Amino acid sequence: MIAKNTVCLWFNGAAEEAAQFYAKTFPDSAVGAVHRAPGDYPAGKEGDVLTVEFTVMGIPCLGLNGGPEFTHDEAFSFQVATDDQEETDRLWNAIVGNGGKESACGWCKDKWGLSWQITPRALIAAVTDPDRAAAKRAFDAMMQMGKIDIAAIEAARRG
Repeated sequence: MIAKNTVCLWFNGAAEEAAQFYAKTFPDSAVGAVHRAPGDYPAGKEGDVLTVEFTVMGIPCLGLNGGPEFTHDEAFSFQVATDDQEETDRLWNAIVGNGGKESACGWCKDKWGLSWQITPRALIAAVTDPDRAAAKRAFDAMMQMGKIDIAAIEAARRG
């Protein structure tokens, strides 16, 4: 059963593949029901996968195979707070290594164009440090990074 509030993500025929990838990559994630089209539609035929119910880290989502008309962009992203460098590396590498692309400041895109912010909790603490000079040093270091390097952020924070 679909949740009262669900994030609907538009795909060009790859909703089930994406949902399976998210379920195996992120904790507290799973694929639920897969619904097939009861008739032909502009992006597919009767019997094709139309929607996929899934969760990503506890967030209910619906993948809709709507066709090529709309694509993902950075206006929507999942922000994942990581606890250490190992988790940061694992998630970043899973996304980028599965046909995704690196971006800046902890951002990357998966192969379906969906944006992810792989954000260590240490980075959040550093850039919100009450010592504004320390926060700026950490922020400036982050601005030079793709994947976040926690040791480098902490070193910058310390000065």
